[in-house]
Amino acid sequence: MSSLEFLNTQGAEELLQQLSPAELDLPAGISPLRVAAIGGGTGLSTLLRGLCRHVPPPSQRGALRGQITDLAAIVTVTDDGGSSGRLRKDFNMLPPGDLRNCMVALSEEGDLLAKLFAHRFRAGTGLEGHNFGNLFVAALTEITGDFGHAIQLSSKILATRGSIYPVTTANAGLIARMDDGSLVRGETNITASHRRIEELMIDPPDSAATPGALEAIEQADVITVGPGSLYTSLITNLLVRGVPSALASARGLRVFICNLMTQANESLGLSASEHIERIYEHTHAPIFDYALVNTSAFSKETLARYAAESASPIEADIERIESLGVRCIPGDFAIEGNVVRHDAARVTDALLALGHTHKTSES
Repeated sequence: MSSLEFLNTQGAEELLQQLSPAELDLPAGISPLRVAAIGGGTGLSTLLRGLCRHVPPPSQRGALRGQITDLAAIVTVTDDGGSSGRLRKDFNMLPPGDLRNCMVALSEEGDLLAKLFAHRFRAGTGLEGHNFGNLFVAALTEITGDFGHAIQLSSKILATRGSIYPVTTANAGLIARMDDGSLVRGETNITASHRRIEELMIDPPDSAATPGALEAIEQADVITVGPGSLYTSLITNLLVRGVPSALASARGLRVFICNLMTQANESLGLSASEHIERIYEHTHAPIFDYALVNTSAFSKETLARYAAESASPIEADIERIESLGVRCIPGDFAIEGNVVRHDAARVTDALLALGHTHKTSES
């Protein structure tokens, strides 16, 4: 049985038992991976916290060989609410919020600079509600005249274990066609709508991907999409010109990380396979090789809390996923708390096992 046939027939736990190399300083014979993660919101930053633990810090690169040699985050920039929305309006700049979250996630945990970038002002005329990291990026953007360069400089200051790219530098917004045929403009208005999203569009429609984002996809051994809000964190990236074709022709494994719970007008009632179908309706091409899907049960308390918000666990309809040509990796990928989150360590372990096994099968 080939390694890829093995992946297609075994669950995540068996897969991880077959291949679980050390976190850092890989033994000879195992090649480190290039990983590109696409998304936005808390889903992407949670995933990055797991992935970056396998990247040597800048001060030790060369001395240690991590499982990941290059880690790239490709981040949505269509947010128009909160601190990011205010800066976008006042300074005519791209929203820095999701990018700043990724910078903090990729920096040393507990580092004072990381805490500073994550700090949100709780008082002060004009400052209340703003995040220091957002203001820092805004200042660097004014100094350099280049938002993308400001992100790279901020990442360097934080000594991040990876590169961060806005998916586009176009001043792009979102338009959603709802289930009653109405059009809703702007991410904040779309999220607040009580109608179900039928189609998402980007404005301007020819918004082009940044060269860094496309290069990261092209060079990656593993490319992830998700977790995150189906439309406003995931599909928004896939509407940018150049991204769908780059994913369709990518040489690396393309992995969809399915959300744990449904969400209001974005994914209410949708199963795991229907998430993939909605994505394909917008990319007009199949772009996934694998799907990581949670199959663990949640407590009665968690289910009741989410049911009060009309949310429920996403159905893991494995056979239907595989009928789409996507191999499913089921497993326990969730952590319960005040909110349900992905277990970044378990998700990362599964991704690394997939990547290493695929690389071994190709050599």
